[in-house]
Amino acid sequence: MAELLNQIEEYWSTRVEGYSEVNEKEINGTQKENWLRVLEERFPDKAKADLKILDVGTGPGFFPRILSEAGYYVTAVDYTEDMLEKAKENTKEYQSQIEFYRMDAQNLEFESSQFDVVISRNLTWNLENPVQAYKEWFRVLKTGGILLNFDANWYGYLYDEEKRMAYEKDRENVERSQLDDHYLCTDIDRMEEIAKKVPLSAKNRPGWDVEVLKEIGFAEIRTDESIWQSVWSEEERLNYASTPMFLVSGQKGEN
Repeated sequence: MAELLNQIEEYWSTRVEGYSEVNEKEINGTQKENWLRVLEERFPDKAKADLKILDVGTGPGFFPRILSEAGYYVTAVDYTEDMLEKAKENTKEYQSQIEFYRMDAQNLEFESSQFDVVISRNLTWNLENPVQAYKEWFRVLKTGGILLNFDANWYGYLYDEEKRMAYEKDRENVERSQLDDHYLCTDIDRMEEIAKKVPLSAKNRPGWDVEVLKEIGFAEIRTDESIWQSVWSEEERLNYASTPMFLVSGQKGEN
Protein backbone atom coordinates (compact mmCIF):
# COMPACT_ATOMS: atom_id res chain seq x y z
CA MET A 1 0.00 0.00 0.00
CA ALA A 2 2.83 2.38 0.85
CA GLU A 3 4.27 2.16 -2.66
CA LEU A 4 1.06 3.22 -4.39
CA LEU A 5 0.40 5.90 -1.76
CA ASN A 6 3.82 7.35 -2.47
CA GLN A 7 3.15 7.27 -6.22
CA ILE A 8 -0.09 9.17 -5.65
CA GLU A 9 1.68 11.72 -3.46
CA GLU A 10 4.41 12.22 -6.07
CA TYR A 11 1.82 12.80 -8.79
CA TRP A 12 -0.18 15.34 -6.77
CA SER A 13 3.03 17.13 -5.82
CA THR A 14 3.38 17.96 -9.52
CA ARG A 15 -0.20 19.25 -9.63
CA VAL A 16 -0.01 21.76 -6.79
CA GLU A 17 0.13 24.98 -8.79
CA GLY A 18 -2.28 23.86 -11.51
CA TYR A 19 -4.83 22.52 -9.05
CA SER A 20 -4.55 25.66 -6.97
CA GLU A 21 -5.23 27.78 -10.05
CA VAL A 22 -8.38 25.77 -10.80
CA ASN A 23 -9.52 26.30 -7.21
CA GLU A 24 -8.77 30.01 -7.51
CA LYS A 25 -11.14 30.27 -10.47
CA GLU A 26 -13.86 28.72 -8.34
CA ILE A 27 -13.15 31.02 -5.41
CA ASN A 28 -13.29 34.10 -7.60
CA GLY A 29 -16.46 33.04 -9.40
CA THR A 30 -19.99 32.34 -8.23
CA GLN A 31 -18.98 28.87 -7.08
CA LYS A 32 -17.75 30.09 -3.71
CA GLU A 33 -21.21 31.23 -2.64
CA ASN A 34 -22.81 28.17 -4.23
CA TRP A 35 -20.50 25.78 -2.40
CA LEU A 36 -21.05 27.53 0.92
CA ARG A 37 -24.82 27.25 0.49
CA VAL A 38 -24.61 23.55 -0.43
CA LEU A 39 -22.54 22.82 2.66
CA GLU A 40 -24.47 24.94 5.13
CA GLU A 41 -27.79 23.44 4.03
CA ARG A 42 -26.48 20.07 5.21
CA PHE A 43 -24.53 21.02 8.33
CA PRO A 44 -25.88 20.05 11.77
CA ASP A 45 -27.81 22.79 13.51
CA LYS A 46 -25.03 24.19 15.70
CA ALA A 47 -23.38 27.55 16.19
CA LYS A 48 -20.40 28.08 13.88
CA ALA A 49 -17.99 28.26 16.81
CA ASP A 50 -19.23 24.89 18.12
CA LEU A 51 -19.16 23.01 14.83
CA LYS A 52 -16.08 20.83 14.43
CA ILE A 53 -15.39 20.27 10.72
CA LEU A 54 -12.82 17.90 9.20
CA ASP A 55 -11.84 18.33 5.55
CA VAL A 56 -10.15 15.16 4.25
CA GLY A 57 -7.90 15.54 1.21
CA THR A 58 -7.94 19.31 1.37
CA GLY A 59 -5.57 19.81 -1.57
CA PRO A 60 -4.81 23.54 -1.95
CA GLY A 61 -7.30 24.36 0.81
CA PHE A 62 -10.51 24.98 -1.13
CA PHE A 63 -13.02 24.11 1.62
CA PRO A 64 -11.04 25.66 4.51
CA ARG A 65 -10.77 28.92 2.62
CA ILE A 66 -14.50 29.12 1.92
CA LEU A 67 -15.55 28.02 5.39
CA SER A 68 -13.08 30.06 7.43
CA GLU A 69 -14.05 33.19 5.52
CA ALA A 70 -17.66 32.44 6.52
CA GLY A 71 -16.69 32.18 10.18
CA TYR A 72 -16.19 28.43 10.66
CA TYR A 73 -13.25 26.59 12.23
CA VAL A 74 -11.79 23.77 10.15
CA THR A 75 -9.33 20.93 10.62
CA ALA A 76 -7.86 19.91 7.25
CA VAL A 77 -5.66 16.98 6.27
CA ASP A 78 -3.81 15.90 3.16
CA TYR A 79 -1.09 13.35 2.50
CA THR A 80 0.83 15.51 0.04
CA GLU A 81 3.13 17.87 1.91
CA ASP A 82 3.39 20.33 -0.99
CA MET A 83 -0.40 20.57 -1.16
CA LEU A 84 -0.54 21.39 2.53
CA GLU A 85 2.04 24.15 2.13
CA LYS A 86 -0.01 25.62 -0.72
CA ALA A 87 -3.19 25.34 1.35
CA LYS A 88 -1.53 27.27 4.18
CA GLU A 89 -0.45 29.94 1.72
CA ASN A 90 -3.94 30.18 0.22
CA THR A 91 -5.60 30.53 3.63
CA LYS A 92 -3.05 32.67 5.47
CA GLU A 93 -5.63 35.37 6.21
CA TYR A 94 -7.62 32.85 8.26
CA GLN A 95 -4.83 30.83 9.83
CA SER A 96 -6.27 31.24 13.33
CA GLN A 97 -9.38 29.30 12.23
CA ILE A 98 -7.67 26.40 10.45
CA GLU A 99 -5.47 23.53 11.59
CA PHE A 100 -3.57 21.59 8.92
CA TYR A 101 -2.12 18.10 9.37
CA ARG A 102 -0.34 15.67 7.07
CA MET A 103 -2.32 12.44 7.31
CA ASP A 104 -3.42 9.48 5.25
CA ALA A 105 -7.20 9.65 4.71
CA GLN A 106 -7.29 5.87 5.19
CA ASN A 107 -5.54 5.99 8.58
CA LEU A 108 -6.46 9.15 10.46
CA GLU A 109 -4.55 9.96 13.64
CA PHE A 110 -7.46 11.58 15.48
CA GLU A 111 -9.27 10.14 18.47
CA SER A 112 -12.72 8.68 17.78
CA SER A 113 -15.89 10.81 17.87
CA GLN A 114 -14.18 14.17 17.36
CA PHE A 115 -16.05 15.87 14.50
CA ASP A 116 -19.56 17.03 13.68
CA VAL A 117 -18.89 17.04 9.92
CA VAL A 118 -16.46 15.20 7.65
CA ILE A 119 -16.26 16.65 4.15
CA SER A 120 -14.26 15.55 1.13
CA ARG A 121 -14.11 16.36 -2.56
CA ASN A 122 -12.57 14.41 -5.44
CA LEU A 123 -10.61 12.13 -3.13
CA THR A 124 -12.28 8.76 -2.64
CA TRP A 125 -11.72 7.58 -6.23
CA ASN A 126 -7.99 8.17 -5.74
CA LEU A 127 -7.59 5.87 -2.72
CA GLU A 128 -6.20 2.36 -2.63
CA ASN A 129 -8.55 1.33 0.17
CA PRO A 130 -11.67 3.52 0.08
CA VAL A 131 -13.58 1.13 2.36
CA GLN A 132 -10.99 1.68 5.08
CA ALA A 133 -11.22 5.44 4.49
CA TYR A 134 -14.99 5.39 4.99
CA LYS A 135 -14.52 3.37 8.20
CA GLU A 136 -12.07 5.95 9.49
CA TRP A 137 -14.39 8.85 8.64
CA PHE A 138 -17.20 7.08 10.47
CA ARG A 139 -14.95 6.50 13.47
CA VAL A 140 -13.93 10.15 13.90
CA LEU A 141 -17.51 11.44 13.57
CA LYS A 142 -19.50 12.18 16.69
CA THR A 143 -22.88 10.50 17.12
CA GLY A 144 -25.23 12.48 14.89
CA GLY A 145 -22.29 13.71 12.81
CA ILE A 146 -22.60 14.10 9.05
CA LEU A 147 -20.46 12.82 6.17
CA LEU A 148 -20.53 14.87 2.96
CA ASN A 149 -18.48 13.27 0.18
CA PHE A 150 -18.39 14.89 -3.27
CA ASP A 151 -16.89 12.72 -5.99
CA ALA A 152 -17.43 11.37 -9.51
CA ASN A 153 -16.79 8.28 -11.62
CA TRP A 154 -13.35 9.57 -12.57
CA TYR A 155 -11.47 7.57 -15.20
CA GLY A 156 -14.35 5.18 -15.75
CA TYR A 157 -13.59 5.58 -19.46
CA LEU A 158 -10.60 3.27 -18.94
CA TYR A 159 -13.08 0.39 -18.54
CA ASP A 160 -16.11 1.43 -20.60
CA GLU A 161 -16.15 2.28 -24.31
CA GLU A 162 -19.28 4.43 -24.07
CA LYS A 163 -17.65 6.45 -21.32
CA ARG A 164 -14.52 6.71 -23.47
CA MET A 165 -16.51 8.19 -26.34
CA ALA A 166 -18.25 10.64 -23.99
CA TYR A 167 -14.89 11.65 -22.52
CA GLU A 168 -13.46 12.33 -25.98
CA LYS A 169 -16.57 14.36 -26.82
CA ASP A 170 -15.88 16.49 -23.75
CA ARG A 171 -12.37 17.19 -25.03
CA GLU A 172 -13.78 18.27 -28.38
CA ASN A 173 -16.35 20.57 -26.78
CA VAL A 174 -13.75 22.21 -24.55
CA GLU A 175 -11.46 22.83 -27.49
CA ARG A 176 -14.30 24.21 -29.60
CA SER A 177 -15.23 26.59 -26.78
CA GLN A 178 -11.58 27.66 -26.39
CA LEU A 179 -11.56 26.87 -22.67
CA ASP A 180 -8.81 25.33 -20.54
CA ASP A 181 -8.87 21.54 -20.73
CA HIS A 182 -8.58 20.27 -17.17
CA TYR A 183 -7.35 16.88 -18.34
CA LEU A 184 -4.83 17.80 -21.02
CA CYS A 185 -3.04 20.31 -18.79
CA THR A 186 -2.03 17.39 -16.52
CA ASP A 187 0.24 14.37 -16.94
CA ILE A 188 -2.69 12.32 -18.15
CA ASP A 189 -0.68 9.15 -18.86
CA ARG A 190 0.70 9.09 -15.34
CA MET A 191 -2.71 9.69 -13.81
CA GLU A 192 -4.31 6.96 -15.90
CA GLU A 193 -1.70 4.48 -14.68
CA ILE A 194 -2.60 5.34 -11.09
CA ALA A 195 -6.32 5.14 -11.90
CA LYS A 196 -5.81 1.57 -13.15
CA LYS A 197 -4.32 0.57 -9.79
CA VAL A 198 -7.04 1.96 -7.52
CA PRO A 199 -10.36 0.09 -7.25
CA LEU A 200 -13.02 2.75 -7.76
CA SER A 201 -12.22 3.62 -11.39
CA ALA A 202 -14.07 0.46 -12.40
CA LYS A 203 -16.98 0.75 -9.95
CA ASN A 204 -20.47 2.10 -10.58
CA ARG A 205 -20.87 4.97 -8.17
CA PRO A 206 -22.47 6.26 -6.01
CA GLY A 207 -24.28 2.91 -5.77
CA TRP A 208 -21.07 1.29 -4.57
CA ASP A 209 -20.66 3.96 -1.88
CA VAL A 210 -24.19 3.54 -0.59
CA GLU A 211 -23.70 -0.20 -0.03
CA VAL A 212 -20.39 0.36 1.76
CA LEU A 213 -21.81 3.08 4.01
CA LYS A 214 -24.69 0.78 4.97
CA GLU A 215 -22.29 -2.01 5.91
CA ILE A 216 -20.19 0.36 8.03
CA GLY A 217 -23.23 1.56 9.94
CA PHE A 218 -24.10 4.96 8.52
CA ALA A 219 -27.75 6.01 8.74
CA GLU A 220 -29.78 8.49 6.69
CA ILE A 221 -27.71 7.69 3.60
CA ARG A 222 -28.57 9.89 0.65
CA THR A 223 -27.20 10.59 -2.80
CA ASP A 224 -27.57 13.63 -5.01
CA GLU A 225 -26.38 12.96 -8.55
CA SER A 226 -27.33 16.45 -9.74
CA ILE A 227 -25.32 18.35 -7.15
CA TRP A 228 -22.88 19.43 -9.88
CA GLN A 229 -25.62 21.66 -11.28
CA SER A 230 -25.50 23.73 -8.10
CA VAL A 231 -21.75 24.33 -7.96
CA TRP A 232 -20.07 23.87 -11.34
CA SER A 233 -19.10 26.71 -13.67
CA GLU A 234 -19.70 26.50 -17.41
CA GLU A 235 -16.03 25.56 -17.87
CA GLU A 236 -16.38 22.68 -15.42
CA ARG A 237 -19.60 21.52 -17.03
CA LEU A 238 -17.91 21.26 -20.42
CA ASN A 239 -14.78 19.62 -19.04
CA TYR A 240 -16.61 17.02 -16.99
CA ALA A 241 -19.94 16.48 -18.74
CA SER A 242 -19.26 12.74 -18.97
CA THR A 243 -18.34 12.49 -15.27
CA PRO A 244 -20.93 14.53 -13.34
CA MET A 245 -20.11 15.05 -9.68
CA PHE A 246 -22.35 13.38 -7.10
CA LEU A 247 -22.82 13.79 -3.36
CA VAL A 248 -23.14 10.83 -1.05
CA SER A 249 -23.98 11.66 2.55
CA GLY A 250 -24.67 9.79 5.73
CA GLN A 251 -25.11 10.25 9.44
CA LYS A 252 -23.47 8.44 12.34
CA GLY A 253 -26.37 7.16 14.38
CA GLU A 254 -26.56 5.72 17.88
CA ASN A 255 -24.52 2.59 18.42
